[in-house]
Amino acid sequence: MTDLTQPRRAAWRWARRSLFWRVFLVMLLSVAAVQALNVALVVSIAPPTPRIYSVAQVVAALRAGRDASGELLLSDDADNAAPYDERGNLLAGAIASQLGIAADRVHVHFGGGPPPMAFGPLPRLRGLSPTRRSPDARNQILFGHFTVSVQRPDGSWTSVRGARTGFESWRWRALLWLLAAMLAVAPFAWLLARRLIKPIAAFGAAAERLGRDPRAAPVPLGGPAEIAEAAEAFNRMQARLNRYVEDRTTMIAAIAHDLRTPLMRLGLRLEQAPEPLRTRSESDIRDMQAMLQAALGFFRDGNQIGERRRLDLRSLVESVTDDLADRGEPVTLHDGDPLVIEGDAAGLKALVGNLVGNALKYAGDAEVTLAQADGHAVIAVRDHGAGIDPDDLDHLFDPFYRGERSRNRDTGGIGLGLSSVRGVARAHGGDATIGNHPDGGAIARVTLPI
Repeated sequence: MTDLTQPRRAAWRWARRSLFWRVFLVMLLSVAAVQALNVALVVSIAPPTPRIYSVAQVVAALRAGRDASGELLLSDDADNAAPYDERGNLLAGAIASQLGIAADRVHVHFGGGPPPMAFGPLPRLRGLSPTRRSPDARNQILFGHFTVSVQRPDGSWTSVRGARTGFESWRWRALLWLLAAMLAVAPFAWLLARRLIKPIAAFGAAAERLGRDPRAAPVPLGGPAEIAEAAEAFNRMQARLNRYVEDRTTMIAAIAHDLRTPLMRLGLRLEQAPEPLRTRSESDIRDMQAMLQAALGFFRDGNQIGERRRLDLRSLVESVTDDLADRGEPVTLHDGDPLVIEGDAAGLKALVGNLVGNALKYAGDAEVTLAQADGHAVIAVRDHGAGIDPDDLDHLFDPFYRGERSRNRDTGGIGLGLSSVRGVARAHGGDATIGNHPDGGAIARVTLPI
């Protein structure tokens, strides 16, 4: 009998590993946490109870010259009432009617304070009978920041103001409480965000490694389900790319091997040819053999990644330039600080040798400089020759391309040196460029991450 619980368990395991559900739960918990903080704020630091006054209470205070409850503030000052709105006009009329004076001798204006805030029923309105607590009675109450000014017979003014409710201090306490709550929650939010982003960052780092080294280790299949599926597809793509390159390399090697036999037979047949023809033909055969060997070496070396280790790049470059200088070549290496990088010593030596060799071959001298810029080591090789034709600059790194129009046409290889330089540089996560120096000659630059 089929166990129906197995598909459910598999779906539950997938949901637990799903990035979608993780993000959904984090967002849901975040909203719940915010609401809980708001409720806790109101419960722990309740807003001040609003003070609401009736017109009768204000009139009584104005008549007596004091407020028996102590909640209204009376003062003798000049009238500073701002233009009042319709509600203020109605209240001024009601107060003037109860005081028995003209309406223009009463000014009512409201400040910009907050509206009353409280939970539950409003406080009982003093001086307002239950029969008058109708919808129309709302125009006979005052709350918030207000001032009622009444002109005395002698022209002076008496003002009544509502006492402050302490809203400003409550607001600052609430802000401090929210700040403390945010500081308390921040570490947990940081940990959750880091946990969500970590597998994505690992996937991006693996993609970067593949760009540097096609033989890099496969991407781990852990983490959320979506990331694991993408990593598995990425690993399959990497395997297919490596097989594709290996197949092409094997094909080139087979072609080179198969061509050796016909070339050898041609050489044997040319032994009986006349001397001038034999000499020229043997030279052509040697060139063809050299081209085959160079092409085979280029494809083979481009797919072989040497051991990476920490090394002093300046010492490595110095060993190459010293060997050339000992043979009498005009090579100069400028002094500088050590530059430690992680790389393949053999590949980097070949890179420097190609750059310096090109400068010596085509210009007769080489000037090497090492520097550090933007987290990269920069190898610059300059010569003082005729420079490079601008039309060739975009093609010099193409395999089998020889930009000889600005160089000596009687020298040069088959056009794989600079291609090999760029391949080694990019395998280390860097790049190679070449151009003309402003003061004359050509300059090639290689950047390598430190």
